[in-house]
Amino acid sequence: MMFWSFVALGLALLPALMFLRNLPLFRLPDGALVSTDATVITVSVLIPARNEADSIAACVQSVLASRDVDLEVLVLDDDSDDATAAVVRDLAKTDSRVRCLSGQPLPPQWNGKQHACWQLASAARHSRLLFLDADVRLQPHAIKVLIDWQNKNKIALLSAFPQQQTETLLEKLLVPMMHYILLGFLPMARMRAYCSPAYAAGCGQLFLTSRSDYEAAGTHQAIKASRHDGLKLPRIYRLSGMMTDVVDGTRLARCRMYRDAGQVIRGLLKNADEGIANPKLIGVFTLLIFGASVLPVVVLAIAIATQSPLEIGIAGAAVLLAHLPRALAAIFFRQPPVGVLLHSVAATLFIGLQWSAFVMAILGKKVRWRGRF
Repeated sequence: MMFWSFVALGLALLPALMFLRNLPLFRLPDGALVSTDATVITVSVLIPARNEADSIAACVQSVLASRDVDLEVLVLDDDSDDATAAVVRDLAKTDSRVRCLSGQPLPPQWNGKQHACWQLASAARHSRLLFLDADVRLQPHAIKVLIDWQNKNKIALLSAFPQQQTETLLEKLLVPMMHYILLGFLPMARMRAYCSPAYAAGCGQLFLTSRSDYEAAGTHQAIKASRHDGLKLPRIYRLSGMMTDVVDGTRLARCRMYRDAGQVIRGLLKNADEGIANPKLIGVFTLLIFGASVLPVVVLAIAIATQSPLEIGIAGAAVLLAHLPRALAAIFFRQPPVGVLLHSVAATLFIGLQWSAFVMAILGKKVRWRGRF
């Protein structure tokens, strides 16, 4: 067991050190949250919406409350069978900055969201484009802060991770895994130093770009069949020689992606085969995540059962390191404490879902999402 205690310690150390290194790079400096540039910039905020009647008004109203930007808000009703379009049209009657577009029929080989975003960009009046999911709520200073950061750092495509709001247990366990994977395994310093597509990363909930860069990268048409714009959109920018960046948006926006356990599972399955659940990555990430998050707990339990003091000490240190990233995320990204305590359970569930998605992809099965495959 001594051997496995050291293996667990070493594997837990890897994401813990990477998380510590990435955390100050990922978080926006306090000074960046207060804009000193008095220039008012125009921006088109583009929101694809399919069956979002319950949430679209709050999203649009949060955008309209933005400060220090001249904006328009375009919402595309993507063949909703609820009152999404009616809600947006009512908002447009009270604020001329709001426009409601009716989506065109979904062409073959297109994913619904990518087609909606492509249509929105085509209809936008301004040269700066902010793609926003309908379940995101912006803070009034968010857009200006992100534009300032983009301009200062010469970023062609900027993405921000909103604060992830969670209510059910499965949300609290699995949704924060996005920060664990991002900060635990992506070398952010290298991402910002090199334009390699291997470092492509983003959050599909919020993307900021310019029309010229968007068109140079190939627009959403270049990823038309994808369900994973969080990875695929930054990748086409980097393939075109343009830099992308991802930052912490905890103090800029909030979002609740899923509403129940079923949505969490389907949401993680629907695009996993474009991320970790592919032949090149699933074995490596299974080893890294299981080894860093679950093995320390198993080894500690065995060491306690066999009453081995030295092994208990080494395995105990491994367990603390395994939970350190989730503890830091709970502090800085306002994530639930239960996710820290049950991180090994969350990691096991996450890996299980990745393998499920991998097998489904081999069998040619796809998860139905918002009424579409």
